[in-house]
Amino acid sequence: MDDRNIVSVSELNEYLKNVFDSMPRLDGICVRGELSNYKIYPSGHRYFTMKDQTGALRCVMFKSAAARLRFRPQDGMKVLAVGRVSVYPRDGVYQLYAASLTPDGVGDLQMAFEQLKEKLYKEGLFDPAHKKPIPAFPMRVGVVTSAAGAAIHDIIRVLRKRWPVAKVILLPVRVQGAEAPPEIAAAVRYADRWRVCDTLIVGRGGGSMEDLWCFNDERVARAIYECSIPVISGVGHEPDVTIADFVADLRAATPSNAAELCAPDIAEIGGFVSGCAERSAAAMTKRLGLARERLDTLASARVLQDPKNYIDECRLMLDSRGEKMAGLTAALLAAQRRRFAELSGKLDAMSPLKVLSRGYAIALREDGGVVRRAGDVKPGDEVKIRLRADEIRCQVLEGIDYGRKENDV
Repeated sequence: MDDRNIVSVSELNEYLKNVFDSMPRLDGICVRGELSNYKIYPSGHRYFTMKDQTGALRCVMFKSAAARLRFRPQDGMKVLAVGRVSVYPRDGVYQLYAASLTPDGVGDLQMAFEQLKEKLYKEGLFDPAHKKPIPAFPMRVGVVTSAAGAAIHDIIRVLRKRWPVAKVILLPVRVQGAEAPPEIAAAVRYADRWRVCDTLIVGRGGGSMEDLWCFNDERVARAIYECSIPVISGVGHEPDVTIADFVADLRAATPSNAAELCAPDIAEIGGFVSGCAERSAAAMTKRLGLARERLDTLASARVLQDPKNYIDECRLMLDSRGEKMAGLTAALLAAQRRRFAELSGKLDAMSPLKVLSRGYAIALREDGGVVRRAGDVKPGDEVKIRLRADEIRCQVLEGIDYGRKENDV
């Protein structure tokens, strides 16, 4: 074998690297596949594998390119990777050096939006129970938006018309670009810390999804959630929906609509007050009319026209009721007398004195006990003989027992 055809491993790998690098087709190529074994190293570089049904491709994304990612790549996610294919000389393998990574079938911004939305929803930042009521009559309205944008002018115009008593406090921030999210979050926290307003409006005018992206930032969402002042979000137009809309206490379709929802219409309140005054006056007039009618009715009453006649009628009524009561009393006494006579007759029929009136007598011992048989006394005892109207004191000479039956008492 000719030594000129022998090369080292490193020389071969370097040769293949130069071949790959010189092929325009492999520079700026877009590869579709499924993410697998996605890892983030401490250096900030990302290493992963893209695969389909029959093949796999090793990939690397350096820290500088990964910093531009707007979503969180995850295993199993369908993606499109744009970059260059080259050989890594040390290992002798070819791999894709990815410069960008986007979800397949949906934009990276939309994917980032859905991921953050799901994350914050699970943490409870969208919970309706956390929503604070908007003050009905705010005296100070804070606005977190750009000082040069149309949003602040629309808000001031609407509030001057609807609720001119409110003071508008502008907290100027950038509402587009990489510096916008921290500025917006800081302005919300500043307003909350120093209580600069009763209600806080956070928003900007319309634009593309990229223009409104700062209101989809997690830092802005958490600042709004932690704010103790009620927050109204007014970002873009009606179709535009941002994470700030979900976290805020109230969502408005536009900045102008936010101003409308923030404060009442002073003209409507004036009309309401005027209506209340008119209804109150009408109610008072009606009440006075009813009072006059009642007064006229009472004034024409006979008792006020002729008080003596009323007294005479009362006297007649009193006499009539007196006679009725006397009759009832007499009837009651008569009934009681009849009852008394009936009971007296029954009692008299059962009285021992009635028996004595027919010639019978009752023998009583000195202690008052009744002598029922000869054995109740002994010779020499004194007894009283009770007659119908008087009594006789006697002394027992002898007791004669004629014999008694078992049932004699």
